[in-house]
Amino acid sequence: MTDYHKKKAVVLLADGTLFWGKATGLDGEATGEICFNTGMSGYQEIFTDPSYLGQIMVTTNAHIGNYGVTEDEVESDGIKIAGLICKNFSNFHSRDRSTGSLFNYFADQNKVAISDIDTRALVRHIRSKGAMNAIISTNTEDIEALRVKLVNVPSMEGLELSSQVSVKEPVVMGDENASYRIAVLDYGVKRNILRNLLQREAVLKVFPMDTPVAVMEEWNPDAYFISNGPGDPSVMTKSIELMKEVIASEKPVFGICLGHQLICLSQGLGTSKMHNGHRGINHPVINLQTGKGEITTQNHGFVVNAEDVAKSEDVILTHQHLNDKTVAGVMLKNKPVFCVQYHPEAYPGPHDSAYLFDDFIELIKTHKSN
Repeated sequence: MTDYHKKKAVVLLADGTLFWGKATGLDGEATGEICFNTGMSGYQEIFTDPSYLGQIMVTTNAHIGNYGVTEDEVESDGIKIAGLICKNFSNFHSRDRSTGSLFNYFADQNKVAISDIDTRALVRHIRSKGAMNAIISTNTEDIEALRVKLVNVPSMEGLELSSQVSVKEPVVMGDENASYRIAVLDYGVKRNILRNLLQREAVLKVFPMDTPVAVMEEWNPDAYFISNGPGDPSVMTKSIELMKEVIASEKPVFGICLGHQLICLSQGLGTSKMHNGHRGINHPVINLQTGKGEITTQNHGFVVNAEDVAKSEDVILTHQHLNDKTVAGVMLKNKPVFCVQYHPEAYPGPHDSAYLFDDFIELIKTHKSN
């Protein structure tokens, strides 16, 4: 076998900065917006999250791959990140219930991963300079050629990506005789969101993102769930109009992440690209209605404008990120609609916010009884 651990690899950022590392044996190139996740575990869930489509992932945890992979820890049908940058990439795994190595998992899906990067320095650079496009490569002989390729990578700002990960045909999940019928608009929904809804006596019908309300209403849903997903919400004009129609149905609506942003955009609020986003499993949020704090999982590079929420007569701020006071959740006045920027389905955790699924079911119960 080729002695890959001595082969050079490189990260080239849009601002011209270079970081040198080594190939893991997963050779090639990948381009996209570079971002980092601060989670200490859950790398397989991160890599398969559809919301990361088009992004190169930097993991801040030093050891990646050490517990292998297993089929029950995926959030979609495959790896969605464009490529991986890490400090230590382990070809060996020690967990009894793992079904394979991370190396083979990446190799089978033709994904690039590079290691031995000074990820601490790289993350500090991103935190300072902000999110930007990057290229990673194990072909390091011609840096100028990499620069040319990087120039042609589209910016995440203004990019619609959900159409690449949404289902193409409706899919029914669960028992048709379940207590609650929930229509799921799929912009890149994570599997654990669906599991959480199914565990609460619901039958789901997952619809493609552009499905008209009239078509979804033929299934006679009790409520609508608007999923997470990748890309810039502000350019999704058809989806924003669709949100208005969903809300006009007067049925309960719950949105997460991109779903939260689309709901807010439909109410005349704006969104902005963040300096470097929130991505990790230890983000503190306060529930302004209960006064309780929550440690949350987050993954977003866009945010709803706080000043727009403050000015709105129809939107109430319900949750706020404690680190930077950004909007973490809202509800609509006189409408059975609420949404959050973070991920209450958090897998592997934390589970502080799982109550939001219970709140959704209670809202459905109340609506059905009226």
